[in-house]
This record gives sequence, C-alpha cells and structure tokens, in this order.
Amino acid sequence: MKTYILSLALLVAISSNAYSQSEEPPFGMSELQAYSLFYENFRQGDYDMALMFGRWMLEKQPRTIPGHNSFTLPRQYERLVTVYTEFSNRETDPSMKSAYLDTALTIFNDAFEIFDEDEIDLYRWHFNRGRFLQEHQSSIPNGMDRAFEDYHIAFELDPDRLIEAGDGYFIQIMLSNLVANNERDRALQMIDQVEPKASASLAAAIDEIRDGLFADPEERIEFLKGRLEANPGDIALITEIAGMFQSQGNRAKAIEYAEKLYEIDKTFENARRLADFAKADGQNQAAIRYIREALELTDDNNVKSRLNLELSEIYQNEGNLRTARQYARTASNLDRSWGQPFIQIATIYAGAISQCTSGRQIDRDDRTVYWLVLDYLDRARNADSSVASTVTRLYNSYQPVIPSAEDKFFRGWETGDTIRIGSNISECYAWIDETTTVR
Repeated sequence: MKTYILSLALLVAISSNAYSQSEEPPFGMSELQAYSLFYENFRQGDYDMALMFGRWMLEKQPRTIPGHNSFTLPRQYERLVTVYTEFSNRETDPSMKSAYLDTALTIFNDAFEIFDEDEIDLYRWHFNRGRFLQEHQSSIPNGMDRAFEDYHIAFELDPDRLIEAGDGYFIQIMLSNLVANNERDRALQMIDQVEPKASASLAAAIDEIRDGLFADPEERIEFLKGRLEANPGDIALITEIAGMFQSQGNRAKAIEYAEKLYEIDKTFENARRLADFAKADGQNQAAIRYIREALELTDDNNVKSRLNLELSEIYQNEGNLRTARQYARTASNLDRSWGQPFIQIATIYAGAISQCTSGRQIDRDDRTVYWLVLDYLDRARNADSSVASTVTRLYNSYQPVIPSAEDKFFRGWETGDTIRIGSNISECYAWIDETTTVR
C-alpha cells in the first residue's frame, strides 16, 4: 500500500500516535463516527480535519460501514483526491504543491487497481483523472500528455459521452493534439467517428481542424489575428481565435479573447462563458461579477434561480454565510418546487455552527442550530421529491449531532417547544434569527 502524506498543519496539531494504526479510525472511534466527521468537515471545507478523520479509509479500504447503508468507498476516494488537491492549491512551496498533487494522483491510480468495473464508472474515472492532469499540468511531469492518454481511454470506453462533454471541448483538444503531433491518420479516424454525432459548434470546429490538418496552428492564429486587426469588431473572428486558444489548452489567451468578445457583445452566453472560466480558476469575485451580469441578461426565472444558487454557493465558499443565505432564498422564491435551495440553506446553517465554534468545543446551545438544519432538509424533501436521497444522506450526517436527551433535560426543553436561533445563543448566530421546534 502506498503512503499518503498528511498536511503539515495536521502533523503539528496532532500526535503521531493518532496515526500509528493507520488502518483504523483515529482516537478509537467507530468507523461510522469517523466517517461522519470526515464527511461533515469535508462538506464545510475544513480539509485538515476531514483528512484526520478520513485518511484511514485509504489504508483499510472498507467497502461498507455498519450503520451507513449508502456508503461507497469510491466516493470517498474522490473526496480525498479533492482534499489533497485543495492542500496543493493553498501551497506556495512548489515541492510541497507537487507532493500533494502526487498523493492525489496516487489515490486516482490506486482506485484503478482496487475497484473493478462493477464498483466504478471507468469512463468517468479516466475522464476525471485526465481533467486533474490537465488542470495541474504545470506541476506534474508530462501532465498534459498523460491527460490525453486518459481522454483517449475514456473515448474508447464511451465515445458518445466524451463527444457531449464540455460541448465538444475535449474532442477538440484531442484532435488538436493529434494534429500537433503529426498523427494525421488517428485524427482523421477520430473525425470520422465523431462527426456524425457532433453538435453544431463541434462540427464547425472539426471543419476548421480538418481544413488546417496539415497547417501550423500558430500560423493560423497569427493569420486570424491579422484579419482581426483589420476588422476589430468581427465577432466571428474573435470567437474563432478564442476557440483555437482553448483547443490548444491556452486558457489565459482563451479568456483574454472571451473578454474581448464580451466587451463588444454582452450576451448571456458570453457572460456565462466568462463566469465558468472564473469559477474553474477559483477567481470567485470575477465569477460573482459575471454571474450577476448574466442575471441581467436573461428573463428565464428557472435560469435566474440556478444562477442565484450558484452565487449562494460561491459566497458560502467565501465564508460569507449571510449573503449566501440571501441568494439561496432568492433562488427558492424564483422556483418554489426546487428543493436544492432549501438544502443549500441547511448546509449554510451547518456551516455557521463550524464557523461559530471555531477554536472551541461545540456545546448544547450550538447543537440547537442542527434542528433548524433538519427543518430545511424537511422543506427540501417536501418541495421536491427528486432530492430525497440527498436529504436522507444529509440527515444521516446531521441527526446524530442534534441535542441529546440529556441536553434537553438540562435546558428544560420539551419536544414541540418553539425556540429561537439567534443572538440568544451567541452573537455569532444573530444573523440567522429564525425559530425551530425541539425534536
């Protein structure tokens, strides 16, 4: 079994004895207890704590956890890839950044060794590893070449899914890579397989790739830029140049030209494109700006509801829980039959507990907020049956940490009593200002 590194913060914060039995949960916990804490901390973005309570799963590889019927080990591998990727993202030391990425990649590789095709969707795992390699190619040796290997395996496994992914983006970069490597026959074979199923945008891209199959892409870009100098407002030219840069994996230039396009053609689609670029790059403030502008460019309430929920998620990730709730409420008001905004508010309130108890122990008054969390999960399930499984999973995480019978006795709470969640608990909760019922 390969060795998985811990974050430096954890190495300082806890004793080595906690990991002396690496195949067992830490601190003598049951598997269910450790998993519940792992998931809750992962959900709240506390990745150091998540790793503390979840690393044992990489070593023991439990296929089931007693008391948790929906547990799947492959899903935990995905989450732990995210944990190590986040550690890398916050590192400034290149050697540590690479070490964390190597560990995340090791988890990907182990998954292919220990899981069979009945346990994981091989297409999705190859596709996700390819995206991981592509996104971190600057810190991983031969990262982009290895990404293309995974994309080609994914294409062999399920060509239709890869053709649809990213509206053909991945097919485009694969074809461009084949052309760049003078693999003309493979490129033509791929075009023959893809073209009958291609969307209009992908078909147009394929035409260009075929036309320039024997040409230097850099020369074509320079040619198009020359035409653009003579016709600076030509939307079609700007779109093509942006697409060519994106197909070559040059995100910076693709974004530069996408921004030029938006400056002269402020449409919902162009704002949405820039928002997606910003989100993918972790530029939350830019993403917020473009999503807000996209809101002004659509009259579709369903689209507006989804955009408001996106804003809520970004603000939650930024730690601005009050604003996150505001946008989640707006999303709910725009589509009352959609349960996801209620789930979002539930997770926001759960996040408030973590935020307000940072640096101290959670007490019985803090735990009352979990009753409010469950209230919103109930509202989500009542409004939208499609979220029932998500609600059940979240219930399994939050219900064990609501006030106990002893807590209720100590405070004199009776089942059915109405209590307020706000400054009466702590000033930290003042912004919530809602009532809940003792369960």
